[in-house]
Amino acid sequence: MKLPAVRLNSTPVSIPQHTPVRHGRYLMVTPLTLPNISPASELTVSQSVPRLDPLHPPRVPKRTVSLETPAVHHHNHQRVLVMQRKVHCRYHQVWRRPFYGSCTEREEYKEEVRQQLKRQMEEKRAELMRQLASKAEEAELLQEVDRLALSRERHQKIQYSREMSHYRDENKKLMEQSWRDRALIRSLEAKRERDLLRHNPINWSGTLK
Repeated sequence: MKLPAVRLNSTPVSIPQHTPVRHGRYLMVTPLTLPNISPASELTVSQSVPRLDPLHPPRVPKRTVSLETPAVHHHNHQRVLVMQRKVHCRYHQVWRRPFYGSCTEREEYKEEVRQQLKRQMEEKRAELMRQLASKAEEAELLQEVDRLALSRERHQKIQYSREMSHYRDENKKLMEQSWRDRALIRSLEAKRERDLLRHNPINWSGTLK
């Protein structure tokens, strides 16, 4: 269904075509040349109307004190009205088809809605799968970190056990060596005392056994 072109009615503006030029000794006035602006009745919604600068109208080489810009302001005002009409038509085009369109347009609208819902469901499913994959990767990473931590802890325990065993063995060797040294010292002292008793049977000091 094609809508008719929207036309805007406005009050016509009288634009002077030529302004007399006064030649003076100290003042030169530039002729007033305003652009040809289409009236509002010729502006439709489908057209794109450029905005004009009131301070620098087109086709005017130099701005003077005698330059007035009512036509430019009128042009910009008509442009604003056309853009507002475009927004209004675009807003109403959204809900016109499902309520006031033909059977074919309503079916097309329903098909578009279904396609959009399917696309949203697919996007949601893809996002969910991506989140699940990310969580699975994170779980695998945590398991690997936990496995490495347990392996490192087990290795530390084994190393500690080996160090303690070596420390125990060294202490045992030192104790056995100390026992042997003390036994040797006692045996030497006993031998020396026996020798002394053999040479001097009387133990006057009472230190010999």
